Amino acid sequence: MTQRLEHRACFGGWQDVYRHRSEVLGCEMTVGVYFPPQADPAHPRHAPCPVLYWLSGLTCNEQNFITKAGAQRYAAEHGIVLVAPDTSPRGEGVADAEGYDLGQGAGFYLNATREPWARHYRMYDYIVDELPAWVEADPVVGDARAISGHSMGGHGALTIALKNPGRYRSVSAFAPIVAPSRVPWGEKAFAAYLGDDREAWQAHDATELVRSATERLPLLVDQGGGDEFLDTQLRPQLLQAACEAVGHPLQLRMRRGYDHSYYFIASFIGEHIAHHARALASS
Repeated sequence: MTQRLEHRACFGGWQDVYRHRSEVLGCEMTVGVYFPPQADPAHPRHAPCPVLYWLSGLTCNEQNFITKAGAQRYAAEHGIVLVAPDTSPRGEGVADAEGYDLGQGAGFYLNATREPWARHYRMYDYIVDELPAWVEADPVVGDARAISGHSMGGHGALTIALKNPGRYRSVSAFAPIVAPSRVPWGEKAFAAYLGDDREAWQAHDATELVRSATERLPLLVDQGGGDEFLDTQLRPQLLQAACEAVGHPLQLRMRRGYDHSYYFIASFIGEHIAHHARALASS
């Protein structure tokens, strides 16, 4: 069953928030969906609209992106549906932990294999299969997809795109955790969700996945030079080195002075949506 929680006019379209049952996660999930003006059958340029899936970072839910990024203006301009799900399963009976970087709000976009996490923490299957099936069942939504995200969500966007050749027309990330198997955030989460076998971690590490990628989907990454997590958790130079080693296309843009916040995202989200719009419009 699906329940619409919010319905707000925004740049000629509608910013909605829904609650729906996820069988994959075993709980109810909230999802922000922006429908641009072109999604309205009465619009003179109506056609099924392509979709950009946005994956948010640690501590976030569906609200952060839809209220802080200012993305709807650009989605309306390009005729793109924006889908912003929550970052983890939630609710009574869903495993959690103290601290912001594990448990609810910190799903890391993978399928957990260790208890107590394995029962609900299957965000990879949710993002790749269940959520798109739910979204794209709407006749105003087309089948052309792109994916993007921030921090933990940037990690999710990069790894999901690399693991699913042909599924996404484009991928981008803001301040992604590019090498989670080699930084504290990822090491903590991967040990909890996947166990101590570090080889198993490599299937969720963008710097490892580019080495065997069968599709050369260009990676667009923006990173703030004033990001407080730059040297300890993000380390974009590791992704740059991995891409250079195998010739994988990467555009890494260091943005002087910008930190890890949504002020950074809001400053460049228009460029990212334009990047995705070009790819989504291609045949």
